[in-house]
Amino acid sequence: MATVTSYGAAQTVTGSCHLVKIGSIRILIDCGMFQGDGAKDRNYSDFEFDPSKIDYLILTHAHLDHIGRVPKLIKDGFNGRIIATKATRDFAKIMLLDSANILLEEYKTLRKKARRRGEEESIFEPLYTKDDVKEVFSKKWCTLDYFEEHKLKQHVRVSFGNAGHIMGSAFVMLDYNEENKNKRMVFSGDIGSPKRLIIDNPDNIGEADFLFIESTYGDRKHKPLTQSIEEFKEAVVSTLKQNGNVIIPSFALERTQEILWLLHEMHDNGELPKCRIFLDSPLAIKATKLYNSYSIQLSDELQYSSGDPFSFAWLEPTTTREQSVAINKVKERSIIIAGSGMCNGGRIMHHLKHRLWNPKNSIVFVGYQVRGTLGRSIVDGQKLIKIYGEDIIAKAKIYTINGFSAHADQSELIEWIRPIEGLKNVCLIHGETDKMEVFAKAIKDELGHEANIMVHGVSIKL
Repeated sequence: MATVTSYGAAQTVTGSCHLVKIGSIRILIDCGMFQGDGAKDRNYSDFEFDPSKIDYLILTHAHLDHIGRVPKLIKDGFNGRIIATKATRDFAKIMLLDSANILLEEYKTLRKKARRRGEEESIFEPLYTKDDVKEVFSKKWCTLDYFEEHKLKQHVRVSFGNAGHIMGSAFVMLDYNEENKNKRMVFSGDIGSPKRLIIDNPDNIGEADFLFIESTYGDRKHKPLTQSIEEFKEAVVSTLKQNGNVIIPSFALERTQEILWLLHEMHDNGELPKCRIFLDSPLAIKATKLYNSYSIQLSDELQYSSGDPFSFAWLEPTTTREQSVAINKVKERSIIIAGSGMCNGGRIMHHLKHRLWNPKNSIVFVGYQVRGTLGRSIVDGQKLIKIYGEDIIAKAKIYTINGFSAHADQSELIEWIRPIEGLKNVCLIHGETDKMEVFAKAIKDELGHEANIMVHGVSIKL
């Protein structure tokens, strides 16, 4: 009998980590970082299973909350095969190297402060280093195209469908035979909203017995994308017209490329007031180059656009620290795109420190803000925001534009589930508990399926 145990993304959005046992085979779906309240303790804690006994690690996509603890998994004994799409492998490399840099910088800062207090020994070494990341990519990888089937041990087969979330994202289909019956278990990963700006729509599954589905936005419906685009344009144009600066905390994968494409269109259409536009994220700059190398997976509009869809005359990529610092001396009105997307580190912190207090400026959030992150505090209306130990008053105008979300909303998730044939069991993962409860009721009302909410560390039998 197959079992599944969630060791992350169970009644929380982040830390994706699901252990599947089919006969004697052990398969780990994702191994992501936790974010938000209590994240550091959870990330540094020992795994609640033996990594050396895992046969396969399957990665749904390259966001850190799905891949961020893979180097630790290998340090702790995993020596199996890693399976992903080729794009996920390529993006994972730049994401994990960037993560290792951030962990090292954080360690140096904390150690310096602890040394002054005489508590240097209390600071943990970085969760992993660049050398640990290199070890990840020295392992055996198997990269699959969408719907290409790969045979594992004991007649278990794995294949991917396009999840439409970010470039290379996939839902995982595990096909196996149990008691002379063919069965299929599906892990959604993160499902994208249909009619996205720059990549293709999610694929349909066809049939499945057991579905483990994300529920990040399981309690709500997004605004229409067209409305969100108009809100974005209004936020940008109105701020620039009053000589303010637009600060966009943005995730390096997908969201940044969407914003660049929109600004490119606004520039070409004459909608954008004259300004300077800074892409102040070395990671996003690298990711954008990779997006161009996978142009076949872009939407038809972008595939057939002339030139680079993510680059235009006013855009200034800033790769060095010196270039980033120099932005704070710029007198012209500006748009600044920087990470991290939840404002829990990265160059965005400096830009918020310099601009959050000014009512002429705007902070435009275009992505989900997890509880416990600095971005969530700003979105929730906290008046004093602590940045690098200093209280900054939040007087800038705050925009939250959820229609750009890379996650499907409640109705889109239900419509993705609806055509699946033979579905016997639905389990909810990747969501906050209150949202899962709303989503479970919606699934029952709309589809007639009972939906179970996965509990951390509690195995379910299928």
